[in-house]
Amino acid sequence: MEFKDRLKAARRHAQLNQAELAAKAGITQTSISDLERGKSKATAHVVKIADACGVSAKWLSDEIGPMTSTAGSGPTESNVSMAVQPSRSFRYPVISWVAAGAWAEAVEPYPAGISDTYEFSEYDSKGPAFWLKVKGDSMTAPAGQSITEGTLILVDTEVEVSPGKLVVAKLPDSNEATFKKLVSDGGRLFLKPLNPGYPIEPVDENCRIVGVVVQALQKFY
Repeated sequence: MEFKDRLKAARRHAQLNQAELAAKAGITQTSISDLERGKSKATAHVVKIADACGVSAKWLSDEIGPMTSTAGSGPTESNVSMAVQPSRSFRYPVISWVAAGAWAEAVEPYPAGISDTYEFSEYDSKGPAFWLKVKGDSMTAPAGQSITEGTLILVDTEVEVSPGKLVVAKLPDSNEATFKKLVSDGGRLFLKPLNPGYPIEPVDENCRIVGVVVQALQKFY
């Protein structure tokens, strides 16, 4: 199934309409509608949507594992209960945007002293992964997909990069990484902010895609 079909199945499993799911997940109904119609191919709110529907985030995002984490009620059900399982079990460092910008040049995946702070996630990364705290409002959109300032984003450095995905990139004229949506237009790639008030930046041979954003987490310190 495509993501849009899994989303519809998850919503129906939860017996929610689009407006109810949007309210529970804390996003707009337009976002849900665009995702179910395939107009939007990905979202950073997968975990929130999965939690609202009571389904596995891995299944919803990548169709990995069962739709739900609880065992069924058929005759082959195991006598070992799966009810009390932690949903988040992988530990990733929270690093600075400067460190993220230098990630491609790092000799070791996690250099000593790279972070004093760590956050957990249920996401099992394909490669070295880390959290970044979003700065500014360039990815805050007036409608649809939106990532607000202060949100923690989880970046997987070995997820396949393709247009439509949210990415962290290193531009040649900056020592910090930047967070944008990768888009394609006329055969060329661009880094597009979700906030229309910010400029679109072209991707050239000097621009390095550090990784793909796979989760977003609102964390209040």
